[in-house]
Parts: sequence; structure tokens; C-alpha cells
Amino acid sequence: MRRTIIGLTVAAVAALAGAAPGAFAQDKKVTIGVSIPAADHGWTAGVVFHAERVAKLLMQEHPGLNVIVKTSPDAATQANAVQDLAVQGLDALVILPSDPDPLVNAIQQVKDSGAFVALVDRAPSVNDSSIRDLYVAGNNPALGQVAGEYIKKTTPDAEVVVIRGLPIPIDQQRQDGFDKGIAGSNVKVLDRQYGNWNRDDAFRVMQDYLTKYPKIDVVWCQDDDMAVGVLEAIGQAKRTDIQYIVAGAGSKDMIKKVMDGDKMVPVDVLYPPAMVATAMQLTAAKFYDQVPVSGEYILDATLVTKDNAEQFYFPDSPF
Repeated sequence: MRRTIIGLTVAAVAALAGAAPGAFAQDKKVTIGVSIPAADHGWTAGVVFHAERVAKLLMQEHPGLNVIVKTSPDAATQANAVQDLAVQGLDALVILPSDPDPLVNAIQQVKDSGAFVALVDRAPSVNDSSIRDLYVAGNNPALGQVAGEYIKKTTPDAEVVVIRGLPIPIDQQRQDGFDKGIAGSNVKVLDRQYGNWNRDDAFRVMQDYLTKYPKIDVVWCQDDDMAVGVLEAIGQAKRTDIQYIVAGAGSKDMIKKVMDGDKMVPVDVLYPPAMVATAMQLTAAKFYDQVPVSGEYILDATLVTKDNAEQFYFPDSPF
């Protein structure tokens, strides 16, 4: 993802190169382990794609850098993968946990070894400040709020159905953000049901909505995978009352629809799987560019429109 921070990193590299040639040689030996979930659905497939893509780019840029990417199907396997990486003598770990709580001890062991730890997207329920140096994540409340504000501005009297994700905290954050976004308008929420961030489940939920409600103006489903099922259900029912849907994540299929001016998908809200790449870039910058990167970096929930969609389009990505 073309993030401003990456541009700043490039600028920092150039400035440092001019100020102190050879001070931080590009052949400095550094090993970064990257632990991520296996590609079990669209968004995680995008995570794997961007992790592998940026690992290659970083190793080309820094001849002394070794980036090891490991994927794991569940938390137990990922804990073992983290331990395997640690044995290889990590200077840094970039980890997007499949489920953060069961991985706290494994991450803590890496942190205690003196390695730099970048935690991505999913933080444990306990205070995680002791197990990480850097936290990179999407903005879940803003994902909902941006969608709500778009509907409020575009269709202020809309009757809306909502397809939620899973009954977990980040889903509630998105719901709360959406309610904040539509506050003060005549937007009416007809129903909210869980689609489990799954296109088949969302298809079934949307079929139920289409049966229950003879008039629906807008659908908000907080995930692009679910949007595929929603659009299929609408198409099969031949419903023409639904003006558009708003989803989120930044999948290539939805971004392409926005680029092409599809009336059913006029916008998308960014929650990019490429955030793992941002964490990897920042981690490498710590070792090679002598720039401070510790702390929190929360990505914007950008509203993707026809005007800016091209910069978020990765046609070779699986998601």
C-alpha cells in the first residue's frame, strides 16, 4: 500500500545517505521474522501476498537483510512457528496473530530475548505494551464511522440493513462507529445480523433481509468478502430498490468496481491487509535508516472513491 509513512522513510534514507555515507551500511546483517495467519479467507490471503511481496522488496533494497515469512493456520501452530523463528536468532519479529491471547507467552519470549517486536492488527485483551515495541493496525471505529457518514451524506433518509462480522470487540467498535456516523440523520437501521466475515453466510443473511423487508435503500456490510455474497443475493432476487452497498477492507474486486463506476459499489472503506507491509517497512527502517519507529501507527480508514481508487488497486493480489 502506498502509505505516506513509506514515502517519509524513503526521504529519511536519502537524507541519511547524504549526511553520513556508509554510516548504516546496507549490508548490515539483520534477520526479521514475519509470522502471519495462513490464507484461510480473502483478507488473510491479502496479508500473505503483501508480506511476501514486501519481504522481497526489502531484501533487494538491503543486501544484508534476511526476512523469513511463516504462515500458520491457528494460534497453536503460530506459537510453534514463533518459537522456531526465535531459534534462528531474530533481530525483530513482525506478527499478525491469528488469535492474540494464546500467543502472548510466545511473543513475550521473543521480546525478552532483546528482539524488536512489531504487533499488527490484533492486540491481546491484556495490556500489550510489554510485549511489543510497535503496533500497526487499522482503525476499526473509523471503518464504521466513515461508512455511516457516507450514507448520512449521500442518502440521509435511507432505510439500511447491516451485516455484522463476528461477535468480537472489533466488530462492536465498527458498529459503534457506524452509529456515530449516522447520528443526527434520518437514516433508519432495519436490522443487524452476523455474517461472520464470510461470503456464504452473508449471502444467507441478505436472502433473509430480502424476504423480510420489501424496501431496502442501502446495505452496510463491514467486509468485502461479505459484499460478494450480498451482491449475489441481490442479483438473484432481482431487487431494484437497493441503491448501493458500502463494504470495507480494500479487496481488488471491490476497488475495481469503484474504479469502474459500478452504481452498486460507489465506495469502499479501507482496512488494508497491506498493513503488515507497513509494519515490515517500519521495522526495517529501524535497523537501516536510524529512524524512530516505536509506538502506535493507526492507519486511516480511507474512503475509497472513483477519484482515488487506483492507488489502492493491486491486480495481482488474491484479495
